[in-house]
Amino acid sequence: MKSKFLFFIVFLGFASTLVAAPKLKSIFNGKDLSGWVVPKGNGQAGWYSAVDGVLKIKNGPKKKGSILWSQKKYRNFIMEFDFRFGEGTVDSGVHVRNQDQIQIGISGSLKRDMTCSPYIPGKGYPVEAKNIKNLLQLKGWNTMKIKAVGKQYTVWLKGEEVMTYKSDSAIEEGPLGIQLHGNRIMSIDYRNLKLAELP
Repeated sequence: MKSKFLFFIVFLGFASTLVAAPKLKSIFNGKDLSGWVVPKGNGQAGWYSAVDGVLKIKNGPKKKGSILWSQKKYRNFIMEFDFRFGEGTVDSGVHVRNQDQIQIGISGSLKRDMTCSPYIPGKGYPVEAKNIKNLLQLKGWNTMKIKAVGKQYTVWLKGEEVMTYKSDSAIEEGPLGIQLHGNRIMSIDYRNLKLAELP
């Protein structure tokens, strides 16, 4: 009887975890840039485009950079997406509510891959994500998950937790941004951008 009771308690705990899991909703429709603020002129220049479910980002011969911001602002959230490196020296990332960024690709300042590490203005890269060399695919799709709760950022790559950091410069609410770094020819693809807001 005691073992059955313990099993019941464990089952209830497992079931509550399943129920409590946040439901991710798409924030990119795969057809156009609805819900996103395209920097003036950059849409026409082809820097940002939606092609067959893929958000394609690339700069032109003038090597200008910019950021694609979400129209909506977010507080606490979990964001999940796939990314795939394109041509050139890829330097991109996701801005979390403000200028704090989760890096994807080669750091312009460090000249090496810092994928999944936080870039904090004024501090550079205060911590470095772990095990990236073994997890990151330079060709093909990679899945990243970012959790932002208060000042705490946590990042997973291909299901493995690789970084956690508490940022003093984090703000309560702001948009998401996808970076296109300047001063280089580069391209990167994103797809399956989903997000769940957290309490």
